[in-house]
Amino acid sequence: MSEKNPRIQKPAHTLAIDGSTYSGSVALITEGRVLSERTIGGDDGSVSRAGRGEKLMPAIAECLEDAGIDRSEIGAIVCGSGPGSFTSLRVAGSVAKGLAFGLGVPLYAVSSLLLTVTGAKPSAPQGEYLSVLDAMRGEFYAARIVVLASEPPQQSEPPRIISADELAARGSRTGVRVIGPGQNVDAHPHARGVAPILESILSAGSVDLAAWEPDYGRLAEAQVRWEATHGRPLTT
Repeated sequence: MSEKNPRIQKPAHTLAIDGSTYSGSVALITEGRVLSERTIGGDDGSVSRAGRGEKLMPAIAECLEDAGIDRSEIGAIVCGSGPGSFTSLRVAGSVAKGLAFGLGVPLYAVSSLLLTVTGAKPSAPQGEYLSVLDAMRGEFYAARIVVLASEPPQQSEPPRIISADELAARGSRTGVRVIGPGQNVDAHPHARGVAPILESILSAGSVDLAAWEPDYGRLAEAQVRWEATHGRPLTT
């Protein structure tokens, strides 16, 4: 259950993390401005998966150092909630939860499909978007995002899995831009996308730190294979 507060108290500094794809990211945000940011695995020539903790923690430290801010000054953490890569999301979510617990600050979650639009460079113009991420098996996670001049971008529907054929059909609709890695508007979810929607994220309330998990979208491939082999669900 989220913890909603009718009186939003904006933190001085917010750390944002996203690990929904193999190109992960972190950003340090103050008063709606991005003070520093890092993209992991996409721009550094690495072939390793970006959500891995050995790259995520140094990137966070670099952002803090660039901005001249101590980690004790972080007042909130926002984590991309997916859907996306199971392993990368799991690691990013664990890092976000661990930092929130250790620093004694609230943790907030935001759709990674929304962060694709709000974190795009150059900024996404007004209009309707179909934000998509690879779901493997020839399918995509997708959600409709609306960008208006009068209010922050909003995700107007829960994420769902669509086929490549449905993606092509929806993308052919007049006025709908398909945005995502390798799509017509080529963009990845990015932690900097928290900045323009921070107030709406805070107003939605923090997550239950003990119970929260990212939206993985579907089971990990290893679990799928195990259940297919044993003919029963794998319980936790």
